[in-house]
Amino acid sequence: MKSRDEVLNLAPDELEAKLVELLGEMENLQLQKATHQITNPLRIRTVRRNIARVMTLINEHKNGIRKIKVEEK
Repeated sequence: MKSRDEVLNLAPDELEAKLVELLGEMENLQLQKATHQITNPLRIRTVRRNIARVMTLINEHKNGIRKIKVEEK
């Protein structure tokens, strides 16, 4: 994920899929860290923040704070 703007326009089901992807990546990074094979330790922080970002957006959708934007053609 390059920026916050990428996930702002995702639908709730897409956010759930992104969350599963990020959690899988985090699990892989933690395994690499435990076995001392990690190449970029700062990636853990980035992924953790992206997980929090996506979870916040999911909760905003569930609580009605954020609505799905409909694109006009």
